[in-house]
Amino acid sequence: MRVGVADTTFARVNMGGIAVDELRKHASVAIERVTVPGIKDLPVACKKLIEEKRCDIVIALGMPGGKEKDRLCAHEASQGLILAQLMTNTHIIEVFVHEDEAKDDSELAWLAEQRTREHAVHAIHLVIRPDTLIRAAGTGQRQGFPDAGPARP
Repeated sequence: MRVGVADTTFARVNMGGIAVDELRKHASVAIERVTVPGIKDLPVACKKLIEEKRCDIVIALGMPGGKEKDRLCAHEASQGLILAQLMTNTHIIEVFVHEDEAKDDSELAWLAEQRTREHAVHAIHLVIRPDTLIRAAGTGQRQGFPDAGPARP
């Protein structure tokens, strides 16, 4: 199995390094990593990881700022990632941590690490152990912050 990791220099946390560390803890996989300037560069980077490096799944990591234009750029990047998935018939796990999700730098760093690690495990499960995800269906899982849990009637 080959996992692609695409991250950005715009992020304030080395999310790519965290993802690689977590992937190595959970499976013996080949890892292809690329770093691009910003989140709008992620779709083509992910598509190239799939098509040129033959990755079975890719994790796209980014940290949009807290301003309205940053949210718009994140939305555009997300649309590009969806299009790249459809063009390649390959999952791209989008892991964005918006700067305004945290109250300070310490919480931002914690959230980026937690969310990245949890999604790296999900990437492994999606390709190698999909039954794990099936068992978690409807349980209100959240990446980074505490799980919401299932809704009760």
